[in-house]
Amino acid sequence: MVFDNKKEHKEFYLPPKTPGIVNAPAMSFLAARGHGEPEKQAMWFKGGANRMKGFTRMETRFSLCGLNCDLCSMHLGGYCPGCGGGAGNQSCTMAKCSLEHGGIQFCWECREYPCPRYDGIDDWDSFVPHRSRQQDIAKVRELGLEAYLAQLGEKRAILDSLLARFNDGRRKTLFNTAVYLLPLEDLQSVMADLNSRTELAGQSVKERALAAVELVQQAADRRGVSLKLNKKPKKG
Repeated sequence: MVFDNKKEHKEFYLPPKTPGIVNAPAMSFLAARGHGEPEKQAMWFKGGANRMKGFTRMETRFSLCGLNCDLCSMHLGGYCPGCGGGAGNQSCTMAKCSLEHGGIQFCWECREYPCPRYDGIDDWDSFVPHRSRQQDIAKVRELGLEAYLAQLGEKRAILDSLLARFNDGRRKTLFNTAVYLLPLEDLQSVMADLNSRTELAGQSVKERALAAVELVQQAADRRGVSLKLNKKPKKG
């Protein structure tokens, strides 16, 4: 049976014409967020899940196609388990291709790599920058996966620190993009500078954010790196 608080407790939702104090008891609420028709959304998700059935990977921090999932805002927010992590993964042509090629863990392990699927794949960004994909793949192959993931873990720790201490609610995308694109040594230098500024401890989060943004932007400028995501224009 549906319980409607507005009908059952009219005294709380339909107050008298004259102002007064309302003492509301403790209540439980359920909020459902989203948009579109629930039935269609459920069918789409079910279809996506079926297309991804059987696609699992041991390493979810670095994707099949060469993206750093561990630095993605969707992964940090708990909305995506990482590439091949199970429930929450969206349908992906690369994942389907992996299954068709024996479930390879990384695209560069395939003898057809780089295949036509990579043509134009980095023209536009998603939740993370795509422009460094080939560079990151080359680095993994040079250093080895374990060493690369160790550096990725250091980057993730820096990102967590920036978001926890220097995000005024408007810097998440900037910090994510900066940590993703800038070399580890540049990020370590930025953090060392911030940690040395003892006066920041007594400042507001907005002031701390400005200080962090300035240092991050300076590091990016020295490298000639743009910290803006290259979003695909909407049709029409």
